Amino acid sequence: MSTERDLSVVDSPAGRLQALFEGHRLTPTQRRIAHSMVRRAADVPFLSSVELAELAGVSQPSVTRFAVALGFDGYPALRKHLREVAPAEQAAEAGSYNEYQQAVEAEIENLKHLAELLADPRPVQKAGRLLAASRPLPVLGLRAAASQAYGFGYFAAKVHPDVRLLNEGGTMIHDRIEAAVRAGASALLCFALPRHPREVVDTLAFAKEAGLTVVTVADSAFAPVAKVSDLLLPAAVGTGLAFDTACAPMLLGRVLLEAMCDDLPDAQARLEEFDARAAARGLFVE
Repeated sequence: MSTERDLSVVDSPAGRLQALFEGHRLTPTQRRIAHSMVRRAADVPFLSSVELAELAGVSQPSVTRFAVALGFDGYPALRKHLREVAPAEQAAEAGSYNEYQQAVEAEIENLKHLAELLADPRPVQKAGRLLAASRPLPVLGLRAAASQAYGFGYFAAKVHPDVRLLNEGGTMIHDRIEAAVRAGASALLCFALPRHPREVVDTLAFAKEAGLTVVTVADSAFAPVAKVSDLLLPAAVGTGLAFDTACAPMLLGRVLLEAMCDDLPDAQARLEEFDARAAARGLFVE
């Protein structure tokens, strides 16, 4: 099978798994397993089928059927394959790090994988065009993703004429989306990170029904929000600490800002205008 050739050119645990899953039609349960494997990419080659089932919240037979769907005889064959393509020297080095260093190293791997994905800039460029053209531009992020949405919205407001931050859930969120659509919005940007709130999935479904094109930054192409997104851009999170780390999603958000600026002809003028006003007000300490 061609899987081994594909995986060998993607030099990160998450990248190898993404390449393995590409081209397969997965059921919702199988997508859940794939999502869990990507989140724990470095550990997956050493997990039993029972452990993976517990991690994904599915049955052990579901893990077996998942492996067969990928073209393997069963889960042992899938795990054997993953162990064979894992770089042995990387595993040896990891043992010399303490838990804090391991978390940092895992984030470095996430950033490397993001760099590999950005070798094809077309998805981000397409997203930039969609966001630049939407007036207003709603930006959604709830719970763990609220800070990502806020950070994007803060900088986007310097170059985009109308950014509307949606970082608090509740019954009003649909009203605010409807108001944005009435005002002329054509797209919505969502940041979606684990654990994925059901409200985010429901809100994106509502946004699509309202006619918005949904662009989502998520931790995996197999995240629950994938089915309600028109364009999903994956950036893995780190899971080595008590709370997830999100360096790659944050950086991808900045890359999206850059792509959006490329499609806003007055972006540079707006930035210069802001800098002039900030200097006149003494806003920043030099």
